[in-house]
Amino acid sequence: MDWQDILFKFVGGLGIFLFGIKYMSDGLQKTAGDKMRDLLARYTSNPLLGVLVGIVVTILIQTSTGTTVMAIGLINAGLMTLRQGIGVILGANIGTTMTAFIVGIKIEEYALPIIGVGAFLLFFINKKRVQYIGQVIFGFGTLFLGLSTMGGGLKPLRTLPEFTNFIVDLSHSPILGVIVGTVFTMIVQSSSATIGILQTIADEGMISLRASLPVLFGDNIGTTITAVLASIGASVAARRAALVHVIFNVLGTIIFMLVLGLVYDFVSWIGADSNIRMQIAYAHGIFNVTNTILFLPFIGVLAWIVTKIVPKKEQELEFGAKFLDSRLLATPSIALGQAQHEIIRMGNIARETLNDATAFFFKRETKSASQALQKEQLVNELERRITDYMVKIHQNGLTEGESEKASGLLHTINDIERIGDHAENIVELTEFSVTNKVEYSADATRDLKEMLEMADHTVERAIYALEHSDLEAAGEVLKGEAELDRMELEFRKAHINRLNQGLCTGNSGAIYLDILSNLERIGDHSKNIAEYVLKTE
Repeated sequence: MDWQDILFKFVGGLGIFLFGIKYMSDGLQKTAGDKMRDLLARYTSNPLLGVLVGIVVTILIQTSTGTTVMAIGLINAGLMTLRQGIGVILGANIGTTMTAFIVGIKIEEYALPIIGVGAFLLFFINKKRVQYIGQVIFGFGTLFLGLSTMGGGLKPLRTLPEFTNFIVDLSHSPILGVIVGTVFTMIVQSSSATIGILQTIADEGMISLRASLPVLFGDNIGTTITAVLASIGASVAARRAALVHVIFNVLGTIIFMLVLGLVYDFVSWIGADSNIRMQIAYAHGIFNVTNTILFLPFIGVLAWIVTKIVPKKEQELEFGAKFLDSRLLATPSIALGQAQHEIIRMGNIARETLNDATAFFFKRETKSASQALQKEQLVNELERRITDYMVKIHQNGLTEGESEKASGLLHTINDIERIGDHAENIVELTEFSVTNKVEYSADATRDLKEMLEMADHTVERAIYALEHSDLEAAGEVLKGEAELDRMELEFRKAHINRLNQGLCTGNSGAIYLDILSNLERIGDHSKNIAEYVLKTE
């Protein structure tokens, strides 16, 4: 037996198969446009809708892991609630079965012509959309070429006594099958790949349908590892969502293992006229659809369970806007007041982002960086929502004075969003410092601490002035902004002198000066808010 040939064909075939899935997925995403994250964030108002969106997005991007990680990212950013995220995760499990059904179509002999058609569209047509379609077709053909290569490599194993004995053990011990499926998928980190391999070896006659079912269920447990990894260091809500994914697949596997005989009989019946690859696809679909139907009414219970297992240990971000009520648009003056309340909230979150960025710089705790980035994403989301709300207020008619106020508030929204952006820049600069082990002198650290405190004070006064129409506070902002300008010039010169004297490294010089520049710009945006207050009073 030529072990080198078996190993090379299996590893190479697996690589081609994974490349095909990834390339097809990328093509589908480009064809659909960069709308997946927006679709998830916008159209998941209830769990059932979340399930449907999860199915659609997963079919479009061909990876349940991608959808689940995207959902965890949105929960982590405070842009989706845990209950909404659970619906998306359930839907993603259904959507991922599409890959198994694609593999179930036995068209390996046409793989090369399909690749040829895809390549022609990719390289000989100049239209971007046609090229994206070519990428999908190319990936589709490559997927089957990989399966064919893997199948050819594994064929000789049918005559190997050790392999046949292991398959017999799998048939007699379903628990072993679950463990094999779980471990293999955890290693490969793609249930689509491991299920594709299972379908291939079953098609070669190396494993029966009954023995393959526990392995299939184990594959579904193994795929949760990526979601768990994505939630490490994330918010409490994101960790809870990852735990839901694990619970869903583990409990689903337990239920299906208890009725394994019935599942086998049902799959054999509905797939009587189909090949074994398609029968495994049917089993995969039945597993995920049935479990979703079973768990959908208990989303609230699932949320309660994971809330108890992962208790709240931090102040969690409140999802979405608190004060924007579409019912108030009929009375534009009241709606404008509500929009101002939301702008104040947005400003306070932007200030918290700056404080978290400061904490990250001095304490180097990744938790502070994570919180800063979450809050900055929420600031961006609030900017979009408040702006949309303000446009609707304008459409419902405002007095001349109110219209002028609304225009000024729109500029203020942009200034607050920019403060959040500069705080995010400080986080990224600090991350660079940590990664590259950049050290700062005691003088540089002291100066930076002083300027960060002044920037925080200036932002706090600006938000206070906006909330209370306080002219005195607005005046303090102008003084603070002038002081930040002075500090930026003075500290810049001092740091350049330290660089010339060799007291600081070149790397630290560039990062330090960038942070000073970001703090000076925060002062400028705070001044813009203060000038709006002074102008309207």
